[in-house]
Amino acid sequence: MKKLLLLAIVFSISVLNVFSQEFLPKGLTEKEKELYHDFIHNPNRPKSTTPPAVAPRTPAEWEEAQGVIVTWAAYNAELREIVRRAKEAVTVYIICSNPSTVQSYLTSGGVTLTNIVFVTAPFNSVWVRDYGPQSVYLENGDLAIIDWLYNRPSRPQDNAIPQYMANYLGLPFYQMGGSNGMLITTGGNFMADGHDDGYSSKLVLSENPSYNETQINQIKYSFMGIERYIKMNELPYDNIHHIDMHMKLLDEETLLVGQFPAGVSDGPFIEANLQYVLNNFQTEFGREFKVIRIPMVPSTSGNWPPNAHYRTYTNALILNNVVLVPQYHNATLNAQAISIYQNAMPGYQVFGINMENVISASGAIHCITREIAASDPVHISHAKIRSAMVNEPYYTVNATITSPSGLSGAVVYWTTNPGSGFNAINMTNTDDVYYANIPAQSYNTNVSYYISATNNNSKTISKPLVAPAGYYTFKVGAPNGDVNGDGYVNVMDVVWLISHLNGNTPVGFLLENADVNKDGSINIADITALINLILS
Repeated sequence: MKKLLLLAIVFSISVLNVFSQEFLPKGLTEKEKELYHDFIHNPNRPKSTTPPAVAPRTPAEWEEAQGVIVTWAAYNAELREIVRRAKEAVTVYIICSNPSTVQSYLTSGGVTLTNIVFVTAPFNSVWVRDYGPQSVYLENGDLAIIDWLYNRPSRPQDNAIPQYMANYLGLPFYQMGGSNGMLITTGGNFMADGHDDGYSSKLVLSENPSYNETQINQIKYSFMGIERYIKMNELPYDNIHHIDMHMKLLDEETLLVGQFPAGVSDGPFIEANLQYVLNNFQTEFGREFKVIRIPMVPSTSGNWPPNAHYRTYTNALILNNVVLVPQYHNATLNAQAISIYQNAMPGYQVFGINMENVISASGAIHCITREIAASDPVHISHAKIRSAMVNEPYYTVNATITSPSGLSGAVVYWTTNPGSGFNAINMTNTDDVYYANIPAQSYNTNVSYYISATNNNSKTISKPLVAPAGYYTFKVGAPNGDVNGDGYVNVMDVVWLISHLNGNTPVGFLLENADVNKDGSINIADITALINLILS
């Protein structure tokens, strides 16, 4: 009996050692605060400051991923739920000190071990988003790893994880910096659109006093291919100044933005940052951004930061066809957040995971995960069709499509009724620019489509990635002044408009096209504007 009791005690101690290591918060510890000034003014010098020969491309989070990394240092119950969902989309790499104990914990919670790889490596904290490996694609399309100096002075083992994983996966490795040392930054304070745009808060400037902004921009370009580096003001109340706590790119042209009640907490400052972006920048395709708002969550007593934790839904993770969204104590807002993601990202599987215990440390799902981009990528750059006119002879779908192994073909699939299937049109190629013409459709028709491309290694990738479960849709409209909806602006529209103003509105009259001069009302001035439009 004594032996059994002793064995039980030993087992309990071993479990506590694995699952109760020294917890390090996402923010600075008191010791790190003492070291911080010297740390940022004298950053470590990398073993090599030589960037790739040609500036790489940093993939976006919504592009194809092969894996995701978590570090088994804290929040075991939450990590288990992330692993449960993530392993259905990618290989999950679990960095841990005792694989067998982690395996037992997973299986005891009903998580099978398929598609999970256990990596035994030293670490300091759970916040792998900030210190983990950054995927980039080299000029030849090969996957490589970029490393920066993690902005926590007392976490050398965390800092070593990118090189460890690069060696483990057999990938080229680059340390991002220059003659004044490595660039200090974090993954939570960076977003990429998959082309050449990057987004951060100005924390990246304040934490790198050894470099001016021009030098930082050049380092980001040389190592990550970021040509346009957009930096927003730090927020007063978010503690860590990472943009993933209040903003997320859902695709090249859609910004998901956290929303506080009017005038509350960081709300005005987030709005100012958003307006700065909207007023000064356009999307990769030269168009205005689409903005989707998602609520922030108050505490159980109704308080907001700085008198409450930063409960945010933007700290989510996109892994191929899966989206993992933080959940908190408020069931109503949780359901609303899930619905917002589902509507914004049709075709994706959206799962909520409770992060109430994690958010007190200023992080959620995005902060404790780090995706690994796919090898042999098929990159499809496409400005989705937002609208079309009824009198157009066809609707051209353009895309720049590349793959390191070359392409064997690309297809546009389109339909006016997704439930009945899609029609296929082979795309024509001219210097990596592919196009196909969808036939003209009648007024008010919804046209849905997606692009599919196959490389010479038989890998097929779609745009959007989840097609055909998800696809793009545009509506065939009529031009301004075309009030009878025949696709043309002519004298018949004048007759219809006069009839409408006389109180005899014709059947089928398109009210949305009748305010020709766009002054907010429909009157005789629109007749004059319509005649001038016809004459011109």
